[in-house]
Amino acid sequence: MSKPAETQATITAGGAILARLKAIGVDYIFANSGTDFPPIIEGLAEAAAKHIALPRAIVIPHEHAAMGMAHGYYLATGRAQAVMAHTNVGLANCAIGAINMATEQVPVLLFSGRTPTLEQGRLGARTVPIGWGQEMRDQASLVREATKWEYELRFPEQALEVVDRAYAIASSTPRGPVYVSLPREVLCGLCPSDALNQPSRMAPVGFAPVPAALEQAAAWLAGARRPVIVAQRGAGSAEGFARLAQLVDDWAIPVVQYWVTEIAIATDHPMYVGSDPEPWLSEADVVLVLDCLAPWSPEVTKLAPGCKVIQAGPDPLYSRFPVRNFQADLSLAGEMDDIILGLATALRSRERSDACRRRRTQVAAKAEAIRAAARRAAERGAEGELMSKAWVSLCLSGALRGRDATVLSELGCPLEPMTLRAAGSWYQEPHSGGLGWSAPCALGMQLAQPERMIIATMGDGSYMFSNPVACHQIAEALGLPVLMLVLNNHEWGAVRKAVLGTYPDGYASRVNQMPLVSLDPTPDFTQVAAASRAWTAKVDKAAELPGVLTAAIEHVSTTRTQALVEIRVAP
Repeated sequence: MSKPAETQATITAGGAILARLKAIGVDYIFANSGTDFPPIIEGLAEAAAKHIALPRAIVIPHEHAAMGMAHGYYLATGRAQAVMAHTNVGLANCAIGAINMATEQVPVLLFSGRTPTLEQGRLGARTVPIGWGQEMRDQASLVREATKWEYELRFPEQALEVVDRAYAIASSTPRGPVYVSLPREVLCGLCPSDALNQPSRMAPVGFAPVPAALEQAAAWLAGARRPVIVAQRGAGSAEGFARLAQLVDDWAIPVVQYWVTEIAIATDHPMYVGSDPEPWLSEADVVLVLDCLAPWSPEVTKLAPGCKVIQAGPDPLYSRFPVRNFQADLSLAGEMDDIILGLATALRSRERSDACRRRRTQVAAKAEAIRAAARRAAERGAEGELMSKAWVSLCLSGALRGRDATVLSELGCPLEPMTLRAAGSWYQEPHSGGLGWSAPCALGMQLAQPERMIIATMGDGSYMFSNPVACHQIAEALGLPVLMLVLNNHEWGAVRKAVLGTYPDGYASRVNQMPLVSLDPTPDFTQVAAASRAWTAKVDKAAELPGVLTAAIEHVSTTRTQALVEIRVAP
């Protein structure tokens, strides 16, 4: 029998939301506070005074950085975290991060305040002019296309159940962001506190691939003469990573990692054949696509007549995207590691053909030739007046030999020259292209894995997009020893490449300075980092780079404080 209302223990809705987040497994709230935050801040103090467990709330001085840190924390732990932003203006700053997370199927619980509805007469009503200026007819529209679910808290009594539902939906397959707006008057209201620490009343939804579909996929792969796997978003887990390596070794299946955002196989595995789908796909009779938004470019790559394609992943048809018309003769839906383990089991009882045995030697030889060519190209990148990005990758790979490390690349170090053998050792910028991702994502990963070496590599434009002053302040305030490498070519290199790809012989290709591409003169990025007491260095000569990288890695390893190296590279 419930207690009478007048004696029932209560807590403000703001405090209840915070406490509930801790109870369901959220470790951190990445927050940038505003005038809508008094009930949240009061809730933090109230819960602490009542000895109620809370997530750690961290001040993040820009919402874009908060979203990037939540992204990185999830990549490192597999657990969704919370971001709290200031009304519509803070939510607008979260939008790029939400778009990145939606594209990459990364969950986050995104909250923002909502300007008070009432002008007077209730605790939390409007008190300053921005209470009028920040009101919107449809605030959730700022992130609607990038969220799986949204809601506005209507009553204090809903606080616990809304948090439970938000977390369950965000963490359900396929994962992604959810959004809840929090009106100030509602947060100021009281709700019962007796259920704050009870188990969540709503479990996330997960599903596994259909056994018959796994058997069909295994039959196609086992019977193929020229099977190919294209991977883009990892193998789901360390176990999935190991099982995929064994599967492709057993069945001599070449693996292409095209525009990879997370590696699914070691870069020196004898079946890893690089990032170029040609000529593998044009000759394939069976293609297994492992969680790829765009497994190849239809404008460039044409599949052989009669080729069968298996699309596999949490959402193998990528239903969020209006146009994605890649062939799918068979679809395997589920978590990536479950699919890989299921395929490995289904293949175990099947006989290997003579074609499979012959294929092993041929693929391994081609793979070795591709790696050797990538290394030679990287070494040539040290010969010019300005070094290449590939040379930076090769040097970084050498400097990290023997260390447990994660490299993030946002138009920074390319994958091809690197030797990486472990799950979680490489991440690239999201395919949504929301710039400024690498630096805050690295901070979130470092927060989750304090002892791991985390290196964020990025172009000069990407660094500027990351709100670097905010990122370096966060690194210093939280003691996060991230190493940042800024590969500075004084331009939007990706834009130049896109123009030349579209108009190889056009007017823009013949001018000395292509329009709308130059970032010259760039700031002295080492001074930006030094303002937050970072260790810094600047490298212009290729021969100097290995020594500087060794010194930078030694610094972050021993002093446990941040470092930045600005590296001048060729356009």
